[in-house]
Amino acid sequence: MEFATFADRAGTIEAESADLEIVAHVRELLAGAGGDLEVVTRFAQGRVFAAWDSTTLDVGPSACYEAIARAAGTNVDAEDVEDKLASVGEIGAVAASYDFSGQRGLGAFTSAGDDQTGSGGDLSVREVADTLKALAAAEGSGSQDRKVDLLFGLFNRCSSEEARYLARLVLSEMRIGVGEGTVRDAIADAFVVPRDRVERALQVSNDYGNVARIARDDGLEGLDAMALEVGRPVQAMLAQAGTVTDALGEWDEAGVEWKYDGARIQLHYEPADADGPSESGETRVFSRNMEDVTDALPEVVEFAQETLAVPAILDGEVVAVDDDGTPLPFQAVLRRFRRKHDVAKAREDVTVRPVFFDCLHVDGVDLLEEPLTTRHERLRSVLVDWEADTDRIGDDEIEGLSLLWETADPDEIESIDAEALEAGHEGIMLKDPESMYTPGRRGKNWRKRKPDVETLDCVVTGAEWGEGRRATFLGTFELSVRAGDALETVGKVATGITDEKLAELTDLLDPHIVAEEGQEVDLEPAVVFEVGYEEIQTSPTYSSGYALRFPRFVGVRPDKDPGDADTLEQLERLRKQ
Repeated sequence: MEFATFADRAGTIEAESADLEIVAHVRELLAGAGGDLEVVTRFAQGRVFAAWDSTTLDVGPSACYEAIARAAGTNVDAEDVEDKLASVGEIGAVAASYDFSGQRGLGAFTSAGDDQTGSGGDLSVREVADTLKALAAAEGSGSQDRKVDLLFGLFNRCSSEEARYLARLVLSEMRIGVGEGTVRDAIADAFVVPRDRVERALQVSNDYGNVARIARDDGLEGLDAMALEVGRPVQAMLAQAGTVTDALGEWDEAGVEWKYDGARIQLHYEPADADGPSESGETRVFSRNMEDVTDALPEVVEFAQETLAVPAILDGEVVAVDDDGTPLPFQAVLRRFRRKHDVAKAREDVTVRPVFFDCLHVDGVDLLEEPLTTRHERLRSVLVDWEADTDRIGDDEIEGLSLLWETADPDEIESIDAEALEAGHEGIMLKDPESMYTPGRRGKNWRKRKPDVETLDCVVTGAEWGEGRRATFLGTFELSVRAGDALETVGKVATGITDEKLAELTDLLDPHIVAEEGQEVDLEPAVVFEVGYEEIQTSPTYSSGYALRFPRFVGVRPDKDPGDADTLEQLERLRKQ
């Protein structure tokens, strides 16, 4: 396909506002792409490489501006292009505003060579793709000059409309209204295959160009034969915000996991003696955005090589920890995650460890369509040291395994949440135990426990001393609301509080202790806490007749006295709402 034809079709698609018509135009584009189908499919999305491929052009705006300026003529420089961009606002329009025809004969005098010039056009999408791949491969001394030369050679052969879409493609600013769903539907319509099977093929391959070609050449049978491949990342399944109440209202039970304050990783492992793309074995680590971060995380590579015995694709997080294994804030992970230089020094400063919660593939078998519980069982099996006595190994003894509880008891979930926070993590995840793994989807089957949407100002009327390293701190606080001249209890809060904050709260409340019995402390009503919660339930446990479900400490209200705290009447009104 000539690049001019692609540019013309892209212009038609961009001018269309109706979704169905856009799909129809993309369908026609794909149907007429011939041997260039894979390239055309990617170009329509504004991609040069497959979605799973982390290769980049590594071309900054300034290099693109310079190439455009050189192709535009001797009276134009990169600053002129940048100035025009400031007034026009879009690089495609800027590129299209120049007449490159007068410079075409000059291309032979650049390092791009005679093959980068032509007799006024006839530039194909294949030539564009090949040149951009060569540009991406350029590295070392003089590579930026080489990139500019290659771009100049392309712009030098462009018409105004071709230049419009070439510039956008180079700077990843295609923006013609073609999203992933549009291409999926266009593939299904163009080659008469079911959309759900196209969707599945895209999930396991993450390569829209390849899926389009297979749909055309091999039909449904070819699509259904597509599978995950170790070393080729797929999009991560995502979670949406939700509550425990909602989850238990829709599922028979909830799968509950700790939510780690780390960075998402996808581990691909193939042992050296396995049949596959690499006879010497391969361990690759990818980020949530499918960027290859293997070199930055040698601990994860070592973990895989020491632990795994069969080819596997695992989903998890990498967490920064201190010398005692206590989790560090997410910012510490960032210091390691994309580190390309001095990795050994960075490793000395910040230690990371992987924690895996899902298994997508094991020893040649894809698990995406298996339920969560089955995938977690397979995950456990690949992480176990099979030379040990496996009958005596509990889940909490398996290094790198994120625990999964199945329960329909809100109190147990609240306890798991409290344990997660106590361990220094963010809280909990809620998952449907029967759910499949759907790459790239953000659905109701995985839920991040929603941040508290309401708060109450409660009087602290009691507390309990902590245990272990928190034995010198007051760690659980009894909460009360006003009921006339009295105070009625509504729950206890022990979550959302750091050790540093507990030390401050202990100093604040210590002068107000009026009685102690064992670990329990009675407090003079003097301090008001702002407390978040998920819901208000009736409860015989507390004197108010109500209980705050999943209460979390938000902060101290030094501006409020106990007489300013919220009332039982307010509590009842919020519950009705």
